[in-house]
Parts: sequence; C-alpha cells; structure tokens
Amino acid sequence: MNKINYQKELEKKIDEFQKNNSTPDLLIHSCCAPCSSYVLEYLSEYFHITDFYYNPNIQSKEEYTRRVNEIQRLIEEMPLKNPVEFVEGEYNPKVYTEAIRGLEKEPEGGKRCEVCFRLRLEEAAIEAAKRNIEYFTTTLTISPMKDPTLLNTIGEEVAKKHGVKFLPSEFRKKGGYLRSIQLSKEYDLYRQDYCGCVYSKLEMDRRRAEKAKEAEL
Repeated sequence: MNKINYQKELEKKIDEFQKNNSTPDLLIHSCCAPCSSYVLEYLSEYFHITDFYYNPNIQSKEEYTRRVNEIQRLIEEMPLKNPVEFVEGEYNPKVYTEAIRGLEKEPEGGKRCEVCFRLRLEEAAIEAAKRNIEYFTTTLTISPMKDPTLLNTIGEEVAKKHGVKFLPSEFRKKGGYLRSIQLSKEYDLYRQDYCGCVYSKLEMDRRRAEKAKEAEL
C-alpha cells in the first residue's frame, strides 16, 4: 500500500478553495503555542480559524494554564491574515485518566497515546459540529515524534461519526517544524519538554537522569 502524502492532500484542498474563491471555516485542535505557531501562520491565509484548545491529558493545572496563556498570547501578537477566534475546552483530567485506564504502562507512542489522540480529536469534531464549522484538523501532525498516518486516520473516523470533514495534514513537512522553532524563538514562546501527560513527564525525567548519570562517568 502506498503511503499517503498528507501535505499534498492538504495542498489539493487549498487549491480547490482558491479556485472557488472561498475562505472556509476551520476548527484547529491546538496542542500548544509552539506547535500552533506555524500552523496558524500557514492556514490563516486560507481559512477563517477557530483555535480550539482541548487537552485534558496535561499534567498539573499550572502547566495547563501556562500553555493556555501562551497560545492566547501568540494569537494576539501574530499578524495573521484572517482573524483567529480562541475557544478553550473543558479541562477535566479525570476524562483522560478514565480513557487510558489500564494503559498506564504503555510506552510513549503506543496504545495509550492513540487513545489520547482519539479523545482530543473526537472532542474537536464535536465542537466543530456544534459550531457548524465544516472542517477541523489538529496541530499534532507538526511533531516529528507523532505518527501522521495514525492522526489522520483517527481524524477521518471521528469526522464521519460527527458529520464534519477532517482536513488532512502533515504540518512538519516543507519546513513546517523548523518554522515552528523559528517562530517560537521570535515570540519567545514557552517550549515544554514533554508532551503533556504525567507519563510523558516521567519518561522525560527518566531520560534526564540517565543523561546526568552518563555525564558523571
């Protein structure tokens, strides 16, 4: 089976909109300000965007609040072609905890992460349907650490379930990830060093401890 080039699929969609001289509404599930920076810069040229921040997986209320504040600041400061509306979803960590129950010991990138992706993308699809927004997508595909095929597959599944359309993406391509790093520096964005959940934080702490031990040898 040939691997789908999701960036090309996105470009085809954008070309269609431009030929029709249309600027569709788009809800973007936003995971954090650094990942959102390039995505907003890129897609605000072609869409009216609602930035939807829904991440009940994030460990600690303080960390969550810091990330929310950064994405709001970024939206206010970036010179975007079309205005971006920010919408904050409910922060209820119990929803995440219940969803991944029994998968706590799964490795990063495994089944636990898949369940987490589905939880957040399905809520984005529900929010898009509620607001009569035809398309939705996620900033998660900008990460080199995440599987774009898995994310796009989940997106398409939950889109069909809730009567909306998923905009395919692989934002890390064509220099997207590097551009997000540049924009993060330009806007002095807080760049967290773990995905968000307690398990990713524990994994990061473990790697740090290993590196510190190696440095002592």
